[in-house]
Amino acid sequence: MPTILAIDDEPAILHAFRRVFDEPGMTLITAQSAIEGLRCLREHSPDVVILDINLPDVSGLKVYEQINQHDAHVPVVFITGHGTTDTAIQAIKNGALDYLFKPLDIRKLREAVSTAFEVRQYMQAGVTGDVGPEKMAEDDLLVGRCEAMNLVYKFIGRVAAQDVSVLITGASGTGKELVARSIWRHSRRANRPFTAVNCAAIPESLIESEFFGHEKGAFTGADRRHIGKFEECAGGTLFLDEISEMTPSAQAKLLRVLQEKVLTRVGGHEIIPADVRIIAASNHAESDLANGVHCRRDLYYRISVSSVYLPPLRERGQDIQLLTDHYIERFGEELGRPAMSINDEARDLLQQYPWPGNVRELQSAIKQALLHTVGSTLIPDFLPTTIRHYGSQAYSASTRADTSNADFNLNDWDSFIARQLQSNASEIHANAMAIVEKHLINRVMAHTQNSQRQAASILGISRSTLRTKMKIYDIK
Repeated sequence: MPTILAIDDEPAILHAFRRVFDEPGMTLITAQSAIEGLRCLREHSPDVVILDINLPDVSGLKVYEQINQHDAHVPVVFITGHGTTDTAIQAIKNGALDYLFKPLDIRKLREAVSTAFEVRQYMQAGVTGDVGPEKMAEDDLLVGRCEAMNLVYKFIGRVAAQDVSVLITGASGTGKELVARSIWRHSRRANRPFTAVNCAAIPESLIESEFFGHEKGAFTGADRRHIGKFEECAGGTLFLDEISEMTPSAQAKLLRVLQEKVLTRVGGHEIIPADVRIIAASNHAESDLANGVHCRRDLYYRISVSSVYLPPLRERGQDIQLLTDHYIERFGEELGRPAMSINDEARDLLQQYPWPGNVRELQSAIKQALLHTVGSTLIPDFLPTTIRHYGSQAYSASTRADTSNADFNLNDWDSFIARQLQSNASEIHANAMAIVEKHLINRVMAHTQNSQRQAASILGISRSTLRTKMKIYDIK
């Protein structure tokens, strides 16, 4: 009979567990503190442990260490409502089976426990490590709780300690260097240098010198020995940003060093070990890199032993709110305004904006807004013009589309495009997207009998975003 031990200090959570796992052939044991949980562990030897990361007496990570000492084969699923992303990475790195955020998704919880039972059955032990995550610098902090980012944290936890090359893909501004730094901080090379290089910014004629160094007199202007990035980063981690922007010949030079793990300075003869871990990044899709569209295939195979994709900000739902609060606090302190807040209308504008520049654009927008804010509350008037005007433009596009295309049929795109072209419309894309989005929201709201919570879940957006769009499109 499988046994679950749930350790959480919130009675409501434990009550929910009793309802979820009230099944024949399954035993649930609950504890509200670390001490009580460890006593239950020794007495009942559970098959799975569900562990809150923030317990009132002892850190969940410390409890996990003791669980692992008692029985290294028992799978542990962490849950939290307040833990940092660094904690999530550390938990997976130390060998935890999974990491779930509160409020809990019951389906995902059941799946995690089911997987844990299978792991227990086949005695698949987790990999353990030293407990005690270091505090990350503010500039290196990963913020987000959406499912896509949760997968990124788990990826970091699994690959950080493995000395393999990593490829990070995603649009510009999504935080690829932050992920690279996090992998480095949790790796065995954390006490050695981390060097970031923007490959797109190095002229092809200087690639060899910048990466591998040169000897004095190697070429005109080489009046002294120059140590390249590989030597500077000896024993550490080298982050090659936008590696796919290098020319094919430059990629070939880099590939040779990665394959042979030795280098020679330009104009020199000394063989120098190239002991670095490579983390590469590209804003092109991994499928394009694999097909040789933007990258030599042999180089792609060398740098992509393990790979992860970072989603654009517009696909991260409520993470926009978390990031907004984080940057208001961070930049507010930097600018000497530590007690800043933001009102709901400004939040809605930030939530609905598509963020083509991703997290980097959000950072810039928040800093600009704080510089212009009068008083202690950030309101729409202080946001950048592009963000303020986006909502009104979307409403205008919806109004124009509704007025000129009252008989619009979603199955008749050719007719719609023809009418738009004939009328010399200048914003066909905006008109089309406004109509489709309004139609979609209306249909989903009808399907859920006007339940905004269910509709937002089906659409994959937050309730605040749904409410904002309903206001824009005048959906009652």
